Order: sequence, then C-alpha cells, then structure tokens
Amino acid sequence: MTRIGIILGSTRPNRNGEQVARWVYDIASRRSDTEFELIDLRDYPLPHLDEPLPPSMGQYHNEHTKAWADKIASFDGFVMVTPEYNHGTSGVLKNAIDYLYAEWNNKAVGFVSYGAVGGARAAEHLRLVAAELQMADVRQQVALSLLTEFENFSVFKPGDYNLAALDTLLDQVIAWSTALAPLRQPAATTAA
Repeated sequence: MTRIGIILGSTRPNRNGEQVARWVYDIASRRSDTEFELIDLRDYPLPHLDEPLPPSMGQYHNEHTKAWADKIASFDGFVMVTPEYNHGTSGVLKNAIDYLYAEWNNKAVGFVSYGAVGGARAAEHLRLVAAELQMADVRQQVALSLLTEFENFSVFKPGDYNLAALDTLLDQVIAWSTALAPLRQPAATTAA
C-alpha cells in the first residue's frame, strides 16, 4: 500500500501548523487506498545541518540523521504543511529537507500552506527545493489564509470549500507516488 507522510513543518510554541496538520491527517485517514502518517518535526530535533559530507553522498554520520533518513525513506510521497515566514518556508522545515537527498528522490509532494496570503510564497519556495531533490510536486495546493481560516489568527476553522482542494491534492499525491514507484525500485541485477 502506498505510504504518504504528512510533515508538520513548524516547531514553534503555540504553532498554527499543528491544527492544520491534524486536519489534513484526519481527512486523509478516511481514505482506504493509502496509509498516512503524521510526522512532527518536534519528534526529530535536528540541529542546523551538521553532517560532514553532502547529503547526496548518502554517507550519514550522526544518529539523528540516520533516524530521519530511515523515517523519510519509508514513504512513497509527502504532504508538507508549511507556514510562511518572510516570504518563505520555515527554517526548521528547510533544514530537515536539506539533511537528506536520495530519500526524497522520485517521490511526489503536495503543499498545504498557511499565512497572511495563504502561505503561497512558502509553497513556491518549496517547489524550487523539490525540483532539485527530484521530487514531483503536484499542481493542487491548499492555501489557508490567517485572515479567513483562523479565528483571531490562532484557532483553525477551515471552510468546507477547502475539502475539495485537499481531496484533489491527496488524489494527485497518491497518483504521482504510484506512478513514480518503478523509479524508486533498485535496479535489478542480472546474472552473467
């Protein structure tokens, strides 16, 4: 069964992202065609990138990196829940992404963003990063405005109209994750 990780891209105290990520997970978990797991970056306290070699070499030295790599490698695709800070994604999410390389390759990714303008610029930032990691970013995005989807900018109350966008995003992530599966398989060895 296809496995999709929902990454909660904020670790701030009183973060709005936790409510958003739980909403995504609750909606996604109603599906029977895919297994979903919520990945909270608080559970993976990664210091600023501290590996001595580039992630593209795949030679991880630190135990925290190895644990993170094992977790990410176990998924076929991702939904990243990102805030928008200063026209970009959160530093903690970017750092977590930068730790790895091959574990992201040939996997689909969709974005659920939130912020003053729905987090649109954070998602655009992540699309550039995903391209470099050989990820297939899906077209559909769920962009949640702090002005309309959060009471007092802190209590998440999504409008029902967001459900169709989220369902489409999940459909696309699952379809692309499935389509990319052959690229994630190790090359078959043949006997001479």
